[in-house]
Amino acid sequence: MLKNIDEMVGPDLLRVLARMGHGDEIVLADANFPAASVAGRTLEGRELSMDCDALRALRAVLSLLPLDAHQPDPVLTMQVVGEPDAVPEVVAAAAPLLAQEGVRSVGLERFAFYERARGAFAVVRTAEMRPYGNFILRKGVINP
Repeated sequence: MLKNIDEMVGPDLLRVLARMGHGDEIVLADANFPAASVAGRTLEGRELSMDCDALRALRAVLSLLPLDAHQPDPVLTMQVVGEPDAVPEVVAAAAPLLAQEGVRSVGLERFAFYERARGAFAVVRTAEMRPYGNFILRKGVINP
């Protein structure tokens, strides 16, 4: 065990987060997301997993990962099919956590989200059962 690292961040995820550089992206995916097939095209090449809901996973990852403040939209979510202006329950629940980081999420159309996810550094499947509980986070920098 290490000190001050969220217990939900296992060694594989910790290694991935440490290897990511500024501008790299990581996907936190819900249980319905095609994580294995999408992850096969990422730099990591395999899906990682966190046995918790998306909000718990988001909180754990954000405890270590700085978000990109140099480009717009460092957090992307998947839009509801046929209702691009709808805000999924899990995305609304994540809004206060993202606000603490000084950002808000921006929705992408479903297939555009999949395409963006294929270019990510890694995909982490969570146990989130609510639909549209998918987030793409872009890593920023830590300034001295």
